[in-house]
Amino acid sequence: MSAESDERVRCNAGEPHELDRPSPEPPNSRRQFLRSMGALGAAAMLPGAAGLAAPLDAISVGTAPGRIDVHEHMFSPAYRHIAKMPKLSARPGGNRRASPLLAHWTPEGALEQMKKNGTATAVLSIPVTGYSFAALSREEARTLARGNNEYGAQVAKDYPGRFGFFASLPLLNTEDSLKEIEYSYDTLNATGIGLFTSYGTKWPGDPAFEPILAELNRRKAVVFIHPTTPACCGELIPGVSPVWVEFDFDTVRSALSLLVNHTFEKFPDIKFILTHSGGALPVETARIQGIVDPGVVGSQPGTVEWYFSHIFYDIANGSNPMALAALTKLVPTSQILFGTDFPYVRMGTTLDGYLKWGFSAKQMRDINRENALHLLTRLKVHA
Repeated sequence: MSAESDERVRCNAGEPHELDRPSPEPPNSRRQFLRSMGALGAAAMLPGAAGLAAPLDAISVGTAPGRIDVHEHMFSPAYRHIAKMPKLSARPGGNRRASPLLAHWTPEGALEQMKKNGTATAVLSIPVTGYSFAALSREEARTLARGNNEYGAQVAKDYPGRFGFFASLPLLNTEDSLKEIEYSYDTLNATGIGLFTSYGTKWPGDPAFEPILAELNRRKAVVFIHPTTPACCGELIPGVSPVWVEFDFDTVRSALSLLVNHTFEKFPDIKFILTHSGGALPVETARIQGIVDPGVVGSQPGTVEWYFSHIFYDIANGSNPMALAALTKLVPTSQILFGTDFPYVRMGTTLDGYLKWGFSAKQMRDINRENALHLLTRLKVHA
């Protein structure tokens, strides 16, 4: 592991990172101006300050206190066991050994970083493993989902108001998924359901999943969809990780799957969250709208854009100017949620772009907390 990677691991384990320490103050008017505005977290606002973890709880105009992060990952014992399975390591695009950033995750380390970055409550979800679910036996998939969900529930119980969790499902088996929904909601008090953009050669809107979607609709579930590597595209270009590109485009495939299978119309009470500012979806929406036959995808006027603009999006790993420019053209601020993708991405990475984008004080309060409060009605939050 490189020295840089080692530094990142120690930071994610809760130890101070070099970037977390105060830098010498340069004698320039911009810094002095920011200082005069109060506790705005000047270092986090300076160009090139990505990853700075200066305390942000006291940011002016009430934008930071009580922030809810809807996109953090946990490292459960069940996931740790599955990640070591040789048959997963051998599959293109499948799970290899757990990332050091993930392997060093603990609830205490996460809370330390949340405190530094002004986050009160986080919703945990399973790390990327959607492709791996398709490689598992029925029993292995069921054990992974159950173990991950019970661990998430225990973390939420141990740290009241600090964590919620999106429950995992062994989606390729309908009976097991329905049982897991019932157990996760009625016994474990899950915040919502966490799915992946694809499972082998199936995407979330596939007709095979309709009984599961019907139950989620009955429960008015919030469904968080995280990208993964589809079975088609694990190693298309030698030396190019599918994480670089395929995550963003599998997000588009998952949304199209929901659209062309009329999931939005059949199950209108499910609220979907897509991650990473929608990946490539905001850019592709107008093109798709101009190509598809409206009768194929739904009855709403301006069908494609209408449906995609009613999805919720978190800005984890997608708070750069290009991503936010596209996302804010597609959706109103009421559909945008704060997220970080921690521990894979440092919390300050999201904050750096987000705080400099130019959202109003009200918009920032909505993205930080209010939108999540209205959406995640099952989540117990820290004041």
